[in-house]
Order: sequence, then C-alpha cells, then structure tokens
Amino acid sequence: MKMDNNTASHERAIDLPRLAKPRLLILGCGDVGMRLLPLLRDRFRIFAVTTQASKQEELRAAGAIPLLADLDRPATLARLARLASRVVHLVPPQSDGVIDRRTRNLAAILPERAQLVYVSTSGVYGDCAGEQVDETRRIDPRNARAQRRADAERVLRGWARRAHGRLAILRVPGIYAEDRLPLERLHQGSPALAAADDVYTNHIHADDLARIIVAALHHGAPQRIYHAVDDSEMKMGDYFDAVADAKGLLRPPRLPRAELEKQVTPMMLSFMSESRRLSNRRIKAELGMRLRYPTVAYALAV
Repeated sequence: MKMDNNTASHERAIDLPRLAKPRLLILGCGDVGMRLLPLLRDRFRIFAVTTQASKQEELRAAGAIPLLADLDRPATLARLARLASRVVHLVPPQSDGVIDRRTRNLAAILPERAQLVYVSTSGVYGDCAGEQVDETRRIDPRNARAQRRADAERVLRGWARRAHGRLAILRVPGIYAEDRLPLERLHQGSPALAAADDVYTNHIHADDLARIIVAALHHGAPQRIYHAVDDSEMKMGDYFDAVADAKGLLRPPRLPRAELEKQVTPMMLSFMSESRRLSNRRIKAELGMRLRYPTVAYALAV
C-alpha cells in the first residue's frame, strides 16, 4: 500500500525514539574511563566530562561527546544537570580535608531516579589484620584519603534515598595493567616489608575493572556495594617480587617495619599498614563476572 508523505513522516517520527541511544554521563575519563568507552559506546550516547580542553579530541576519537566541566567549580556543572539518567563517577576526591567536596557538588545536580555507579576504594575498611572481608563489614577509614571516600559514599547514599536513585558502589583495591606496574619503584630499589611484617593486598586489572563497571550498570542491585577485586591472595612484598620476576628485574630488598618506616613516603607507609583479603563472591554471583585476569600471576604470564 502506498503511503502519503504525512503518513511516512509520522512513522519515521515514531521510529526515532526506538533508535535513539540512552544517554550516559562519565565523570573522570582517565585510564579506566578510556578503557570503559569502547565497552559502552555502541549502546549509549556517551558524554565524557573533562577539565582539560586538550583532551577533547581524544575523547571524540574514542566515541564520546566531550564536555568541559570541573567538580571543583560548581558553576560549571549546571549543564550536566538532567543531561543523562545514567552516570559513572570516576573522579577521586580533592587532596585535602576529610569530606569529598567534588562528590557533594555532583550530588547537588544529579537528577531524580538516575542510576549511578561510583568507583570508591577498599581503603574505607582500614586495617583488618589480614582477615577476609565481604561487603557487609563495617568501614573504618584510618586516614584522610579513605575518610574522603567514605564521605563520598555517605553523600551518594543520601542522594539515592532522597531522589529515589539507583546506586552501585564499587570498592576498588590496587589497579594494575601492563602499563600500570610498579616498575619505577623496582628500578629504584625501594624496599618492601620483611615477610614477618608484610600485609595482604588486593588487586584488579584495569580492563576487568572497566568490565565490572559495565556489569554494575546493567545488573547492579539498587544501593548495593560490590568489591571490584580479583582472585589473588597475595602479600604486598610477594606482588613486588612477582612483577620483578616477570620483568627480569631485581626483587626489592626486604626490611623490618621499624627500618622501612624511615625510608618510604607517608602514603606508601599507609598502604603498608593495612592488611585485608577482599571477597569477590558478590560480583560473580550477582553481576555474573568472569574475570579476564583472575589473578596477578595469570596477567603477568600472558
């Protein structure tokens, strides 16, 4: 049957919403954000926030629409309000204080009923004396850096309650990849803890973290916390040894804690003062994750 122009135009208008991609806003397109873009650009119209005008072309080439905005400057955020109903928040807190001003500024402009994935840190648990930890454990942040992350989590949970939002929090340990290994530290011969004083540390490959973010967007339960962590169960010194062996470098010297405290930075010392083993049961059971790099040893071998 032949259609007149008005009928054809009307049917095209009806089809357009079906073809339109849902919008997704990503804040913080550093290494993990750039790994995330190829996984999402076919399904979403992606808006990527950056503070650097020089990065706009890179973001366009990766399939995103770049937006210049700064979570430290609330006046620049107005254009983000109600821009997208799905949000991935990868921006770390500012480097001072015990509250996350950036996340507070973001929460002030988030729309109602939005879906948000926030990438936090496993540091909010503090020292667990090497115990196994699941997502039900009470947090106990011991330093200002972790306290800022705990503040961000509280702020976003408050937003989700008030605005009927859907929030998934990913608590992330040490992120590594082929280009994110502690090679400079090994070249410098920086010491690690002696075996008797060493702490358990946790890891996730950057590519798997990007995949976990995608899974949380699609399958995350409302107001749910997930450990974005692999199957490794390693102490920190063993991690450094494994990287050194894989790259043909000297293993770091091992020192008792009392001696090592005099040689490392306060930030490194804080990492060496917390020991925990994170469970990843929830990302497997609820998000259906099959890790591409299940252990550090596997990633170093392939």
